[in-house]
Amino acid sequence: MANDELEIINPPNTLKSKVREGGPGAVDLEKLERAENVIAAMADSYLEWVQEDLVKIEAAYNVLKDATGDGNAEAEKIFQVAHDIKGQGGSFGYDLMTVIANELCRLFERQDNYGAAEAQAIKVHVDAMKLVI
Repeated sequence: MANDELEIINPPNTLKSKVREGGPGAVDLEKLERAENVIAAMADSYLEWVQEDLVKIEAAYNVLKDATGDGNAEAEKIFQVAHDIKGQGGSFGYDLMTVIANELCRLFERQDNYGAAEAQAIKVHVDAMKLVI
């Protein structure tokens, strides 16, 4: 039986080295707690905001579906709303919205033009987000 030596290498925690404890520029736990409370208080408003976003994304989808040409300009409008939904979902505890909107954003990153198949894939994502809400 060979006598192999084991060496454990711990990666550096670069984030920890950038955050100061105490003194100027340090993380202020009281301010952090206040910010978290503000976000929690806004959570009820999220359902109103996301309903508006879902109306916008549905309208943008309908424009894309009927568009002629490559559909890039129309798709950009859908991407912008999906990107907003992606960011807000996780902030307000709707992680599934973030996941679905992220996948929709990734779809746009892989496409150069938008035909019937791409429009259908977009519609599935939009419908899934509506179902979650």
